[in-house]
Amino acid sequence: MKKISFRNDILPLKNELYRLALRITLNPAEAEDVVQETMIKVWNRRDRWEELDSIEAFCLTICRNIAVDKTRKAGNQNPSLEEGHDSADYSYSSNPEEQTMQRDRIALVRQLIDNLPEKQRSCMQLREFEGKSYKEIAQILGVTEEQVKINIFRARQQIKQQFIKTENYGL
Repeated sequence: MKKISFRNDILPLKNELYRLALRITLNPAEAEDVVQETMIKVWNRRDRWEELDSIEAFCLTICRNIAVDKTRKAGNQNPSLEEGHDSADYSYSSNPEEQTMQRDRIALVRQLIDNLPEKQRSCMQLREFEGKSYKEIAQILGVTEEQVKINIFRARQQIKQQFIKTENYGL
């Protein structure tokens, strides 16, 4: 087992931890607090680092638990992700109407993901946005791989159904 360094092995995970915390809390300021608390907890448990199979899974698990706790304490009354995090490329079309429609679709998908149950939202975040394997997600969330697959399947189905329902509304 290799020697784990806070600076080289844990600190580079801060962006990944932030994205996970943001997906759970839906609040950028809360997500930053979660990452900070995660780093403190990981540092305070540095005597156990050598026993771990994956320091990344350890950090992500702590981050997820802190974010879920904060969300539960807040009563899940957080607003949706702000539009300021829009990273879509609209250069494919010079038509303002097409650009607006695409922006609206992205906002709708974000809203649908935000409205998913916490486990499904976490699974989607780790799989679709972080690129984690089912095994890694299961380890991070403390569930079986089968449960991860089921959560992702259900989340995708729910998003698809709600998206189609919303897109066809009024037609």
